[in-house]
Amino acid sequence: MNANRPRRKWARLVTVLCAGVMLASCREGVLDPHGPVGAAERVILYDATTIMLAVVVPVILLTLGVAWWFRASNRRATYRPDWEYSGTIELIVWAIPALVILFLGGIAWIGSHELDPPKPLASEKTPLEIEVVSLDWRWLFIYPNERIATVNHLVVPTGVPVHFRLTSSSVMNSFFIPQLGSQIYTMPGMTTQLNLQADEAGSYLGLSAQFSGPGFSDMHFTLVADSSENFASWVGQVHARGGVLDGATFSQLARPTRADGELTYGTVAEDPFDTIAHGHFATLWSPEEAL
Repeated sequence: MNANRPRRKWARLVTVLCAGVMLASCREGVLDPHGPVGAAERVILYDATTIMLAVVVPVILLTLGVAWWFRASNRRATYRPDWEYSGTIELIVWAIPALVILFLGGIAWIGSHELDPPKPLASEKTPLEIEVVSLDWRWLFIYPNERIATVNHLVVPTGVPVHFRLTSSSVMNSFFIPQLGSQIYTMPGMTTQLNLQADEAGSYLGLSAQFSGPGFSDMHFTLVADSSENFASWVGQVHARGGVLDGATFSQLARPTRADGELTYGTVAEDPFDTIAHGHFATLWSPEEAL
C-alpha cells in the first residue's frame, strides 16, 4: 500500500495540472467571447462538437464492447462465419453519417449567413468606422471621421458596432481578435469588411493569423474597449499629442520593420486608405522619397 501512494500523488498532480492547462486555455480566446459575434461563434463550435461527440463516443464504446464480448475466453459469443448482410445494420451505418452531415451542414449554412463579416450588426447606435492597413509587420488603424490614426493600438467604445475596412500594403495577412470573433484576410489591391462589437470594457489581444514574413510572430496589437465618454476623451488626447500621418510618414511605416511599440497620430492630412487599397500607395510620397 505504501508503495502505491507516490504513484497516486503523481497521478493526482498530473490530473490537476492538465485541468489547469485546459481551463487556462479557455481565457482570452475564442471560448471566452466578449461580443455578439464571438458569442455566436462559440455556440456554433459547441453545437458542432456536441453533434460529433454524439457519434464519436458511441463508436468508441461499441468498439471496446465488441472487443470485450468477442474475446477468446468468452464462450457465449456466437461465431457466424456465413453472416453476410443485415438491413438494420446497413440502415444505421448510412443513416447516422447522413444525419451528422445534415446537422453540421445546416449549422454551417445558417451561421455563414448570420455571421457574414460584411453584414452590419443589429444596433440602434451608429457604427464606428475604422480603416485597417496591414504592414510589414505592424497594424495601422485610421479613424476617418475622427481624423486620427494609431499603430498597434486600437480603442473602441463598448456597446457600439465597429465597421472595419481592411487592406494590405504588401502581402496577404489575417486580422483576428479572438475574443470578439471573425478572422478575416487583408489583401493588397482589395478591400474586405468586418463588423464587430465589444460588449464589455477591457483589453483584448489582436494578432496576425497568417504567416507573412520573419516579423509576423510579433505582429500583435491591443484593442481597448471603454465607455463612449472615455473614448471621446482618448480621441482628444490623441489630437493633443500631435503627429501627422502623411505620405512621408506612411513611407516610413511601409518599410519592413518588426513591431516596435504603439504610435499615435493626432492628424491625418489626407486619408490614404483608398489609395493603398488600389495599390497606388507609392503616390503618397514624392518621386524623390520613393527612390
